[in-house]
Amino acid sequence: MQRYFIDPGQIDGDAVVLLGEDARHLSAVMRARTGEPFIACDGSGRECLAEIVHIEAGRVEGRVVRTGPSESEMAWRVTVAQSLPKGDKLETVIQKGTECGAAAFLPFVSKRTVVQYDARKEAKRLDRWRKIAKEAAEQAHRGIVPEVEEVASWKALLAGFGRFDRVLLCYEEEGRRGAGLKPELEAFASRLSEETASSSQPRLLVVVGPEGGFDEEEARQAEAAGAVCVGLGRRILRTETAALVALAAIGYQSGEMGEARHV
Repeated sequence: MQRYFIDPGQIDGDAVVLLGEDARHLSAVMRARTGEPFIACDGSGRECLAEIVHIEAGRVEGRVVRTGPSESEMAWRVTVAQSLPKGDKLETVIQKGTECGAAAFLPFVSKRTVVQYDARKEAKRLDRWRKIAKEAAEQAHRGIVPEVEEVASWKALLAGFGRFDRVLLCYEEEGRRGAGLKPELEAFASRLSEETASSSQPRLLVVVGPEGGFDEEEARQAEAAGAVCVGLGRRILRTETAALVALAAIGYQSGEMGEARHV
């Protein structure tokens, strides 16, 4: 069943309307007809099942059959901070990371970032990244569209660590020493189970370096700012693979694979 993210104003009581590209996709590409169902999400985690009642150029009107919260989001809110990689690798991180459950993406520039940052070009790329996140969220039946923030400097990234309950810096040197992600996630889950009074969604930040990784100075700066350096195994992963491995591990630990959800 097709799923679309729309502005909350497009849902009014038991009426919902798709406009523009979404309407054209459902009517022209999917060749939907009156009476067929679709799902509309308001981007906040709530969704409605609707039935098409009218189709015209650039507009599809529907009748809401039922509404409810999305059940496809991770128990922990995970933001992926990704140092700008070469080529279109960030598009892969955003697309696949959205499928894996990431709630937000924060591109940044670090010491070994090869890409030359250009604010004018990045503004156009930011629009594309956000479109990729939206399309991937629809495909994966997400309840929200992950945020894609503007490119940050290394200094700005460090200054923002305080927004999160836990910051995990993926650092290959820790992997070589056998200091992995697992014990940190287990300790985090254990702490959450003790804080039963808290009703807020736990917020994690996963920080991934560029093709050349982080240097020792950056790792120490991150630790001083509150991060924990973790390894993702004894093998060296490509930069576009690291975040996906971390997301899979976090999903497993938080109960994504069928265990009790740690919230």
